[in-house]
Amino acid sequence: MPDTVKGLAAALPLSNVDTDVIMPKRFLKTMTREGLADGTFADLRFDAQGATRSDFVLNTAPWTEASILIVGDNFGCGSSREHAVWGLMQLGVRCIIGTGFAGIFYDNARKNGLALPIIEPSARDRLLGLAQDPETAGIEIDIVGRTIRSAAGEFPFQMDNATQTALIEEYDETLDTLIRAAEIRDFETRHLADWRVEVRP
Repeated sequence: MPDTVKGLAAALPLSNVDTDVIMPKRFLKTMTREGLADGTFADLRFDAQGATRSDFVLNTAPWTEASILIVGDNFGCGSSREHAVWGLMQLGVRCIIGTGFAGIFYDNARKNGLALPIIEPSARDRLLGLAQDPETAGIEIDIVGRTIRSAAGEFPFQMDNATQTALIEEYDETLDTLIRAAEIRDFETRHLADWRVEVRP
């Protein structure tokens, strides 16, 4: 992920949007990560007949091109499905700004390069207002400086050091393991005798 994320922000002020709303379970049948954009917010974006809902923000120009979401409290609660993060990113979302996120959703986002800045409720509400006007909906998120720049000025955000580093350097625990593979093999070799289990008849 680049150090700075710029884009059009869309307002999604609903509270307690769970992972089944983000990615309904009927879209979890795929064996791969591909094709999940269609399932993202499917019940908000489409009616029962599959027609596009004109009253949903991401179906309305210019927010069809939004790459940033300003969301209500407790976004991402519910089940641990990583498909929710995959689908959001396939839809073009690169950053979600809110007052707090469910823990497993936050971890899944970090591992996949989706930034989740946490801001104070008053700042979030200000950004929600800005996001409803195309003239003020463009914002910039400085991951390094932990600052959001907008038409209303700058807002600081919270992000733990490990998440910030993971986003900037684009790594997760798997890459950590690969980077330290030689150290891990050396440790295993040195301690192999300690782990042997004596089998008695």
